[in-house]
Amino acid sequence: MAGPPGVTLEEFKARLPLVDIVGRWVKLARRGREHWGCCPFHKEKSPSFHVVGDRGFYHCFGCGAHGNAIDFVMAVEGLDFGGALERLADLTGIPAPRREGPAKPKAEPGLYEAQEAAVGWFRQQLAEPAGRAAAAYLDRRGVTPELAARFRHGSAPGDRTALKRALTAQGFAADLLVRAGLLVAPEDGGDSFDRFRDRVMFPIEDARGRAVGFGGRALGEAKAKYLNSPETELFHKGRMLYNQARAQQPARAAGTLFVVEGYMDVIGLARAGIDHVVAPLGTAVTEEQLGELWRFAAEPVFCLDGDAAGLRAAGRAADRALPLLQPGRSLRFVILPAGEDPDSLVQQHGADAARTALADSLPLVEFLWRQAVTGVALDTPERRAAAERDLMARLATIGDATLRSHYRRELGQRLRELWRPAPRGGRGGRPALAAPVAPTPQLAGIAQRAPRRAEEALLEPFLLDPSLLRDLEEELAELPLDDPELDALRSEILGWYAHDPPLDAATLHAHLHAHGFEPLFEHILRLRLRARAVSRSDAEDDVQGAWRSAAARHGRSIARGPRGASVASTVPDEQQTDVISRIETLNRLLDEVGRPRDGRRSSDDDAA
Repeated sequence: MAGPPGVTLEEFKARLPLVDIVGRWVKLARRGREHWGCCPFHKEKSPSFHVVGDRGFYHCFGCGAHGNAIDFVMAVEGLDFGGALERLADLTGIPAPRREGPAKPKAEPGLYEAQEAAVGWFRQQLAEPAGRAAAAYLDRRGVTPELAARFRHGSAPGDRTALKRALTAQGFAADLLVRAGLLVAPEDGGDSFDRFRDRVMFPIEDARGRAVGFGGRALGEAKAKYLNSPETELFHKGRMLYNQARAQQPARAAGTLFVVEGYMDVIGLARAGIDHVVAPLGTAVTEEQLGELWRFAAEPVFCLDGDAAGLRAAGRAADRALPLLQPGRSLRFVILPAGEDPDSLVQQHGADAARTALADSLPLVEFLWRQAVTGVALDTPERRAAAERDLMARLATIGDATLRSHYRRELGQRLRELWRPAPRGGRGGRPALAAPVAPTPQLAGIAQRAPRRAEEALLEPFLLDPSLLRDLEEELAELPLDDPELDALRSEILGWYAHDPPLDAATLHAHLHAHGFEPLFEHILRLRLRARAVSRSDAEDDVQGAWRSAAARHGRSIARGPRGASVASTVPDEQQTDVISRIETLNRLLDEVGRPRDGRRSSDDDAA
């Protein structure tokens, strides 16, 4: 490697102040020529981690961790070699050596500076009269001033160009702010305006703690309750995790990592002193995010809301992980009591209740088992065979052959025990495992079923016009779908959308075809119902309203079915018909309004 004149890799390492660098993460005490502290890589009560500054190495007598300053930063922040060099250069001001040859393209420094300037400005607004509503919201949610400062919460006022005026006055060009995702440039060539307005602001940081984007929670009426930054040179929603930088050291010290659904769940657990927590950015967890999670811990723990939507999210995470499992790399699950989420659990029951719930996690194999048998009728050979077929098909997606064999053997044995006939004339009845598994309060939602055609109809508009995801992503993710095949299709659509592709039907269909969903989505589109046209007076917003109305009707229909029922007859025919008829109306609106198929929106839509 070569860098600035006279700076080699060995010279760079020799100039690094190891004690100062390690001291950023470990409280060190000097003993003679050495410094001692508690190891950041494993739990310990008495110090066994020592740093020898003049010789440039550290060593832990407890876990054996050993290396130089570069090794330490790579381990403590989960960086590769090049990333560690850059991080050390940032920390110390010492120019890092560079590889010979063309320099790797880097994002323009002004983008990072623009994000940090926006963080500071939003923070200032929180203390101003215009930020009272945001401050009141945070106060209602139990966010203390200390927490607000730690997570750098802010307020975006309702003024259409307030941020633009403030940052351009600081010297940032408007086109740079558009590239940073802070402003919206209308397609008609009009003046750009602030993307975030009338929202509580949550800065999103990369693995190095640099602000790269924002999540904004609406304070008033808005089409989307939460709005994230768009995909930019810095911000990649499907690859990043909220609170990633802050969680790294606590996760490695604790040996585990908790994954929750939203920003406020992360902050609620931080209020309870649980800091090794991250969240995906408002969509189903992606393969890239799972890779990031496994860099923190071998078995990240998904801690999800105790409702049907939380159970579906857990199921989607399990399905996404199965092809990626490896020996020693898996997931665990905490399903909270019904009606609770991590934030509410802390607020209502205290930190101890949260710690108890988090300690009671299920391994992935147990979660898959409960999903397979809870609330499922297994009283005939045909039903048992169908349950076995579905479970084994799910296990067939496990990529590692050895793991796949272990899962099949483990769950196959459970099935055999569960279905073992009771001894004739005996008093003992079946063995414990042979008794039907009753739904628990946490998992009862798995047992609910709904008519397949109504669920197909609710997915159909997104296959016709993926740009609907811009406004309906959250509602689609929370939509109760009981058909496993349709739930998998919905998860694949959301996973595709997380990577910010062109929002046209052809691109989505090509993706679904490549992932084996072509027969299913073609079947849905073949069943598409057509009816009379509607007048031009139907506004484009009616498309969203029609879908939300049908989805709400579908959810209420499911809720009326008896707990644990598994046949479509639990939902009256007229309710099924009503859901489908509402989707017919939506499809007519799609045809008549003529929503653009390339995913573009008008300036009025962007303004919303």
